This record gives sequence, structure tokens and C-alpha cells, in this order.
Amino acid sequence: MRKVEVIKANEVEIRPFILSDFTHNSEQRMGKERVSKKELKKLAKEIGLDYNDEQIQFSKKLIELYLAKR
Repeated sequence: MRKVEVIKANEVEIRPFILSDFTHNSEQRMGKERVSKKELKKLAKEIGLDYNDEQIQFSKKLIELYLAKR
């Protein structure tokens, strides 16, 4: 048998339903952030790194995957 607790109507707290309270994490994952090769090349030049296209492509994939899992 289940126990039931009876309460008065004035004891109930009523708050609006805010969807983002329940879907915040999934919304962030859905918005995919992109990193361009051009941005990576520019950043590498700014900090004085030597690079080739293979390294830039690898970095791009790695950064996008990291941002998607955040």
C-alpha cells in the first residue's frame, strides 16, 4: 500500500515552466561551432609556429571535436 500525504492548496509553490532548465545541455551540443583552416593558419602565424596543411587539418578536427563534446 502506498502512503499519501495530503497538503493544502496554499502550500503548493507554482512556478512557470522554463524549457531551457531541462534542455540547456542538449541545446549547446546541437549548436556546432566551426573552426576554419584560415583562422588556424592566422593564429599559428601570430604565435610564430611552423605548420603544414596536414597539421592544420588535424588541429581543426581535434578542436571541433573538443568543442562538440563540451
